[in-house]
Amino acid sequence: MGLNKLILVSVVFLQVYSLKDKKLSIGGIFPMNGSWAGGQACLPAVLMALQDVNNRSDILRDYELEMSFDDSQCMPGLGTKVLYNLLYTKPVKLMVLSGCSIVSTFVAQAAKMWNLVVLAYGASSPALSNRQRFPTFFRTHPSATLHNPTRVKIFQKFGWTKIATIQDTQEVFQSTKEDLSKRVKAAGINIVATQTFLTDPVNAVRSLKRQDARIIVGLFYEDAARKVFCQVYKEKLYGKKYVWLLIGWYPDNWYKSKLDSINCTGDQLAEALEGHFTTEAVILHQDSSMTDVGMTAPEFTRRLDEKLRYEKNITDTSLVTGYPEAPLAYDAVWAMALALNKTAVRLAEKNLSLLDFDYVNKNITDEIYSAMNSTKFLGVSGNVAFSSQGDRIAWTQIEQMINGTYHKLGYYDSVADNLTWFGKEKWKGGKIPKDHTVVVNSLRVVSPALYYSMCGVASLGILAGVVCLLFNYTNRNRRIIALSQPLVNSITCIGCMICLLCIFMVGLDGKFLPADKYSLKCQVGAWILSIGFTLGYGSMFAKVWMVHKLTTASKKERKEWGVHVVLSIFLALDVAILTIWQIMDPLQRKLEFFPLENPRNTDEDIKLLPQLEHCYSEHLSIWLGVLFGYKSILLIFGIFLSYELRSVKLKQVNDSKFVAMGIYNVVVMCVITAPITLIIGHQQDATFAFISLAIVLCSFLSMGLLFVPKMVEVKRHSSADEEDNSGLTDSLVSREEEERHQRLLAENEQLKKQIADVSRFMSYDIYMSLL
Repeated sequence: MGLNKLILVSVVFLQVYSLKDKKLSIGGIFPMNGSWAGGQACLPAVLMALQDVNNRSDILRDYELEMSFDDSQCMPGLGTKVLYNLLYTKPVKLMVLSGCSIVSTFVAQAAKMWNLVVLAYGASSPALSNRQRFPTFFRTHPSATLHNPTRVKIFQKFGWTKIATIQDTQEVFQSTKEDLSKRVKAAGINIVATQTFLTDPVNAVRSLKRQDARIIVGLFYEDAARKVFCQVYKEKLYGKKYVWLLIGWYPDNWYKSKLDSINCTGDQLAEALEGHFTTEAVILHQDSSMTDVGMTAPEFTRRLDEKLRYEKNITDTSLVTGYPEAPLAYDAVWAMALALNKTAVRLAEKNLSLLDFDYVNKNITDEIYSAMNSTKFLGVSGNVAFSSQGDRIAWTQIEQMINGTYHKLGYYDSVADNLTWFGKEKWKGGKIPKDHTVVVNSLRVVSPALYYSMCGVASLGILAGVVCLLFNYTNRNRRIIALSQPLVNSITCIGCMICLLCIFMVGLDGKFLPADKYSLKCQVGAWILSIGFTLGYGSMFAKVWMVHKLTTASKKERKEWGVHVVLSIFLALDVAILTIWQIMDPLQRKLEFFPLENPRNTDEDIKLLPQLEHCYSEHLSIWLGVLFGYKSILLIFGIFLSYELRSVKLKQVNDSKFVAMGIYNVVVMCVITAPITLIIGHQQDATFAFISLAIVLCSFLSMGLLFVPKMVEVKRHSSADEEDNSGLTDSLVSREEEERHQRLLAENEQLKKQIADVSRFMSYDIYMSLL
């Protein structure tokens, strides 16, 4: 039975070859070396296809198809030279097979001058779709732009709206990048970083890391991919935060091949590549059904593997460069054969033959072009058909590397816009990576412990102020209180209490107030602090001013209304400035931003953006200059008056010494607090603590100096009578002593005059006696 079958096959074989007595020659340009040495697997597939075509009696019945070929090394100059050698070496070539995009670009552009149809099995450059530049070009390898709709679909599926690209400078990748840019823009997706490199991708990878690229599309050949991912490994630009999308036509184990120009091992590259996605055209028929070329896809793979193992003496054929494209090369020969077969029939009707082709007769070229354009069959790479641009129409498949092995995730039909997804993707960390660092606003607020502590101290101060007011009121008829300007002291106490109340306002921030209420807090705080300062310090200043008037006036009479007038003027100035400020340029909420920080106690892929709230208006410096300007004058003038009256003691104002000490306290605290708060303004806790302590010290010391001595004196003298009959403290003097002092001064002046008169008369008498 076996012998009979062998004899039958031999008879058929002899009959076929006896009929095919004419030879047709095609040219072949294969990249056997270089950046993409796809010819190593594609050439054996082409030779196998030639054999299969010549064995068919129904294809090119009278012709045997043969091929002359040479190595282009994927270099355009060498590829063009190979083309010229093929053209000027007999026999005449009817068509040309080419591989490698950059070579096909030059070959296709030159071949039109010889009326040659070029069919590429390994060229994906989008530029080759230009019919004006390449009018006779076809390809069984889909255009690289076929990947871009699939990439966009993946971005949309996982909600990524920000991507980055890194590419080789070659035209195929530049054209792909330009097409991708248009598609993602139409889909509402932004390319946030774009990096290119010529030979060394080190700086490009580092730039991607600096630009916080997360979803990265890589466009480069296999040898450049090894360099890129060696640097990716070194920069740690991989892991659960990153997703790489690469071209899928590399061999499955491409990263295991040792490259002398990198210093990374295959395991290191595998670590960096784990989890990356690939997109590639479906270039192998997906089921085991019989194809139009008389062979199933599994049978083709088996035959090719046997041929490669025999010729290359290797076990793992997937390591052979160009192995994924081998079905495309095989079907390219069949596409040529079927087109030439159809052309032969049409030429026969015109009494012409394929042998009449001579690089000049454009009519035969047009027939070949028309036949190629209408060619359609089921090959080992799937359905083979060409678009009006000569591009292969195909589906794309999406794969992901999981545990070092590529797994199919789905298919995408760009014509029908249909994505078939299997849901088998795996993510490090169990979550879909973000397309950018998620920046979480982190409002810097005053520490709750510090805020509540200072509010507690302020509350004690306000309570102490209430006690002082009650003491001042209940003892208003006592001489020691009555002679200390009690109403002015009460105003000072109220001013201190208002300033203490301001501590509650200063510490109010985002933890208590919504953003839209913060401006109100700023305005209220400005009014409270300014009015409180004016009442507290202004009343003490008015009292010192009154003492100065009393000591310089010839008539020592108390004029309490003068103190009230001065204080009213200060309040009127405050109200006027604050009102105009609030109307013309009100205080608003402004955020100060700080460098991003890493969060603590979390593994989330987030960064914190520290923010600090400030009260701000457009002309803040001007308003503060006006407000602080006149208050600074009061501070300076107040301390000057206090120094001038340091030894003056008046019964009418029996606590002037303590008022002066209070003014010293306020001035010193203001001089210290103002510049320091400007320096530490970006430290919310330090600023709040310093301002609060300054207010507390000023308020407590002012109220203490004014009221504690009086409380002690009242406690020492339990009744008003006892107080009235007793001597005052060292700081208090009687009116009689003061009047006696003034009388002595007047008598002294009179004595000086008398002595002068006596001296003048004596001088006259002496002069007369001498005469």
